[in-house]
Amino acid sequence: MKLEQYLQEIEKFLQQYLIDAHAKGYVLGISGGIDSALVAALTVKAVGKDKLFALLMPIDSNESDLKDGLELCHQFDIDYKVIDLTSTFNLIKKQFAFGDNDNDKLALNNTKVRLRMVTLYAYAQSRNSLVLGTDNADEIHVGYFTKYGDGAADLTPIAELTKGEVFRAAELLGVTKTILSRTPTAGLFNGQTDEGELGVTYEELDRYLLGQKVSENAESRIKYLHRISEHKRSPIARPVKFDRD
Repeated sequence: MKLEQYLQEIEKFLQQYLIDAHAKGYVLGISGGIDSALVAALTVKAVGKDKLFALLMPIDSNESDLKDGLELCHQFDIDYKVIDLTSTFNLIKKQFAFGDNDNDKLALNNTKVRLRMVTLYAYAQSRNSLVLGTDNADEIHVGYFTKYGDGAADLTPIAELTKGEVFRAAELLGVTKTILSRTPTAGLFNGQTDEGELGVTYEELDRYLLGQKVSENAESRIKYLHRISEHKRSPIARPVKFDRD
């Protein structure tokens, strides 16, 4: 199946899921990045702009994130709301009183993502809508998402697309060149890039997922990331079944 055909399948999936759930529409967090941009474009094409509501939720973010996100909303005429969560995050940060070690820094960065998740679900419930996820196949395979953060969603339309396919699909659907040319980043701290954190390039990840040859170092790194993130993809762990007498 060609990419164009598969995009049509995603559109049908978005249409049918809304009907089956008896929901009025979808809520999507727009980050200014390529993944949320593609999900937005696909959703507008599938169910119409009137059934999509976008939230832009900066938390000490780069100005370009909000600028690019707003440009996308205007391009596809998507109804949106900007909610600056910086003060909320700073209050939580103060109350947590974490230290400055790597685990504490990671916990705080993930708190930013989980704050956005809470906001998305609050708005989705108030609108009788569903939350759209934006994780792609690469991110899911190596666990490059925050558990109960951006990993929390009612459906993940682009879960079967590699990062390269995400870029090609976004280009096909006319996503702005500004977003297409951005370096992929979660935007959680200055200088952060996806590939820098992963320790492997998206090109290598794509090749690995497509069954193509990659370097030994890349293969080892991908397998390691997949193994240690298995808990993110699995259902919540339970003990053995209670076999009552």
